[in-house]
Amino acid sequence: MSDHANDEHAPDENQSADAADNKAEGAADADYEAVVRLLKENEELKDRALRAAAEMENLRRRTARDVHDARSYAIANFARDMLSVSDNLRRALDAIPAEAMAAGDAGFKALIEGVDITERAMLAALERHGVKKLQPEGEKFDPNFHQAMFEVPNPDVPASTVVQVVQPGYSIGDRVLRPAMVGVAKGGPKPVSDAVPEPGPVDGQAETDA
Repeated sequence: MSDHANDEHAPDENQSADAADNKAEGAADADYEAVVRLLKENEELKDRALRAAAEMENLRRRTARDVHDARSYAIANFARDMLSVSDNLRRALDAIPAEAMAAGDAGFKALIEGVDITERAMLAALERHGVKKLQPEGEKFDPNFHQAMFEVPNPDVPASTVVQVVQPGYSIGDRVLRPAMVGVAKGGPKPVSDAVPEPGPVDGQAETDA
């Protein structure tokens, strides 16, 4: 009788054990999926954080560059207008004949000296604010800073060399305020940097190895 009862209870115990095992496996799978989901969310959050940090760094650099440009080039328009005033002062001085300057009375000479001092003071003030004068005579022609007005045949000077400055140019920082108006040499040898190197002798051993 007791053996029969034990046999009847055995299937129930086996079913309970299987159910417990299935429940444990289901819980393990759920935990695994939760861990995978959390890892994925962590990677996404890390990627967002890195992107945000990169965007903030780019913004910081752009802001710093904009501030630097604003400080460096804020007076560009004003300086460009002042160049016209400086040019007029120089033209006034150049228009005075040497004879008149030498024979002039003290008042006339004082006036000339005053105009000259004013021009030099203006250029010095512009230079203190980053404006530089361009006097490229003898330099290679640079279309970014020079404006060619005419060509001068000269076989003794490398081609594209500035041989005469008609009007000096000015720059502020790495920007040009006004290009220098120049005369450029032609007919001479090409600049060394522009010359195409001639091919060297053929290496017969290298061809054999190839």
